[in-house]
Amino acid sequence: MIKFAQQGSVGIVSLNRPEKRNALHPTMVKQLMTRLSELENEVSVKVVVITGEGSSFCAGADLEYLGNLRKYSLIENENDSSLLADFFQQIYFFPKPTIACVNGPAIAGGCGLATVCDFIFAHPVNSKFGFSEVKIGFIPAIVSIFLIKKIGEGKATEMLLSGDVYDGTKAFNIGLVSYLSEETLNDSIEFGLKLSANSSQSMYETKKMIKSISNMNVREAVDYCKRLNVISRNTNEFKKGIEKYFEKNQREK
Repeated sequence: MIKFAQQGSVGIVSLNRPEKRNALHPTMVKQLMTRLSELENEVSVKVVVITGEGSSFCAGADLEYLGNLRKYSLIENENDSSLLADFFQQIYFFPKPTIACVNGPAIAGGCGLATVCDFIFAHPVNSKFGFSEVKIGFIPAIVSIFLIKKIGEGKATEMLLSGDVYDGTKAFNIGLVSYLSEETLNDSIEFGLKLSANSSQSMYETKKMIKSISNMNVREAVDYCKRLNVISRNTNEFKKGIEKYFEKNQREK
């Protein structure tokens, strides 16, 4: 249900159910989680791109799976919800930069999948973003946490309560999409390679810092970042980086 390729230091994970518009299914989710766990420890991969095969990114939940939910017990629904929550958190807290390459519809859970990535590259017209849950009496509960963090309470309220579908341009205008592109995969990979030129350790610590301080008050955040500053100054990567900077500065004089 998924494919993997690597271009330089960029790992490309593709949802591979084009006949189902790459709809999420528990088996696919587990496969994605396993692959991401492997990539977390793969030194040669510094950035991960997530995309979809065919003309869709991810059209939400699989219809057959949705139908089965009606028969689930309370415990089965709790276990299923936990799997989805763990999946979104795994990507949100993934130690390496993640890029959602959205070439087509990203609806409901698919929009959630894009939202938890660090960056979203989207086609201005062909990409579609929306949370349709309210239209079928459901609640976009788990992903709402990440959406509010990404675009703010006001825009998230409008998106979640209306159930409207936004094209890439509108999603960009509200801050959901990071970059508009007509060559989404190529540009996502190129951006990933650009990020890969940075220090892996620095990117890891910076991303961890961002996720941590968002839940702190100002005094706690400043104290936390002060300690990070001290630690980062004592790393070999920092010392080598400073040496290279001074060497370059001397050559340019």
